[in-house]
Amino acid sequence: MFSASSASTLPSDATAVHRGQGRAGGRGRAHRRGFARLGAATLVSGLLAAGTLAGAGGAAAEAVPQHPGGATATLDGLKTFDSAVLHVEGRDGRPDRTQQLPAGLFEMTVDGGGKLKTYCIDVHNPTQDQAKYLETPWAQTSLGANKNAGKIRWILQHSYPQVDDLAALAEEAGTGPLTERTAAAGTQVAIWRYSDDAEVKASDKQAEKLADWLESHARNVAEPKASLTLDPAAVSGRAGQRLGPVVVRTDADQVSVAPTADAAASGIKVTDEAGKPVTAAADGARLYFDIPKDAADGSASLTVQTTTSVPVGRAFAGVTRSQTQILAGSSESTVSARATATWAETGALPALTAKKNCAKGGVDITAANPGDEPFTFELAGFEHTIAPGATRTVTIPVAEDQAYDFTITGPGGFAKNFKGILDCATSGSTKETEGGIDVQSAKQPVPASTGTSSAGIEGDLAETGGSSTTPMIAGIAIVLVVVGGGAMFLLRRKKTHTDGE
Repeated sequence: MFSASSASTLPSDATAVHRGQGRAGGRGRAHRRGFARLGAATLVSGLLAAGTLAGAGGAAAEAVPQHPGGATATLDGLKTFDSAVLHVEGRDGRPDRTQQLPAGLFEMTVDGGGKLKTYCIDVHNPTQDQAKYLETPWAQTSLGANKNAGKIRWILQHSYPQVDDLAALAEEAGTGPLTERTAAAGTQVAIWRYSDDAEVKASDKQAEKLADWLESHARNVAEPKASLTLDPAAVSGRAGQRLGPVVVRTDADQVSVAPTADAAASGIKVTDEAGKPVTAAADGARLYFDIPKDAADGSASLTVQTTTSVPVGRAFAGVTRSQTQILAGSSESTVSARATATWAETGALPALTAKKNCAKGGVDITAANPGDEPFTFELAGFEHTIAPGATRTVTIPVAEDQAYDFTITGPGGFAKNFKGILDCATSGSTKETEGGIDVQSAKQPVPASTGTSSAGIEGDLAETGGSSTTPMIAGIAIVLVVVGGGAMFLLRRKKTHTDGE
C-alpha cells in the first residue's frame, strides 16, 4: 500500500549495486574505484521509446530534455590540455598496460549566451562532438555516490583556471614553472584520481607535481547551489484560483519572471501570494499562477531567466551519452527554468514531475493530486491510487546508460514529456582484451577527448523516442516500450478504484 508522499519502486528482478568506494592511501597507489551498473534487469536489453497518449484536448507535449533548470550548453571541445598516462589493469592473466590521453579543460557555449570551462569526471567515457549538456544536481550523476565529490570541488577552487596567477600557483604547490596547458593537465589528473579513482599521471613533471599537491591537500567542500531552479516544477488546481506556490531557488541576485506568450494571451498572470503581478523575483520568492475563473480546462507555463556566473563545481550531464563534466569557470551566462500549472473544473488534478534517482537506478515520477477525486494509475500491471490531497512518487527502473523518453497527457490538453539518459556511474575501470584496451565495447575509444561519438557504444541515442505516428489513447497515460524487453507500463486515470497495489 502507498501512503501520502511516499516513494515506491516498480517490481523488478534487478538490484542496484555500488562497488566499494574506499580509496587507497598514498599518491603512488592505484586508484581503482568503479561503479557497478545501476538499473533493472527488465530494462537491460533496450532503450525506452515513447508512446504519445491523448487526453482531453489532445495537446502535444513539448519534447525537450528533462531539466531541473539552470544552464544548457553545447560542448565545443577540449581546448587547453597536455597529456597524461592512464594505467590499465590487466585481466585474465594479461599484463598491465598504459594509455596516453589528453588531459585538460573543455569549453562549452551556453544557450542564450555565455561560455563555460569544464573538466571531465568520467575518464573512460568518450565525448560526443557538439553534445548538449544540462546543469545537473550531483545526486543525479556519479558524484552523488562519490564520497570524494567535495574534494573535487576543492581542487577546482584552488587551481587553474580559478587561480589564474600561474606563478603564484606554482610557488604555493612547489611545482616549478607552469603553463596554462600543464596547469590544466595537472588539475584534470588530480580530479580523475577522485572522480574515477583512476591510476593516472601527468606526462609533464610540473603538471604531475601539481596533481600530487592538489590531491594531497583536497578537503571536502559542499555542493554549490544551483544557478536557477523552480520547486516544484508543476502545480495544479481550479480555475479562478491562484495555483502554487512555485519557489525560486537561485544564486543570482534577481531573475525575470513571465508567463509564456500563449498563457499571457489567455489572461493568465504570474503573481505573489497576495495576487500582485510579479515580473522579477529573488531567491526564495513564492510565485503563483492566477487563472481566470472562466478559463477552460487546460495548462500553462511560466519561465524565469537571468544572466549570472554559474557556480564552480556544478555538474553538467549530457542529454545523450557523453562523459559527465564539472564546472571550472563561467562567464556571465543565461540560465532559465520553467514551471507548469494545470487546472480543471472537476475531478482529479494531477501535477507531474520527474527526476533521475541514481540511488534506485531509475526515474522518479511524482504525482500530486489536489483535486476532489482519486487519481488512479497502473504501472507494469500494478494499480496505485492517489487520494485527493495526496502526493506520491513511483520509481520507474531504467538501466544505467540507457535513454528514456515518454509522455504523460491529461485533462484540458495537459501533456508532459520526460526524456533523458540515466548516467549515474562512471564507466569504471577499462579492461584488457586480446585486441587491446576496450572501453564500453567501443572500437577505438579516446577517453577525455572531444569528437568521439558514442555510436559505437550503443547507437545514436538522439534518435530514440516515439514518433508522431504513435496511436493516440484517451485518458491520462504513460507507455514505456522496452526494446527487446517486451515490458509495457501503462498509466491511466480512473474514477472507480480505491488506493492500493
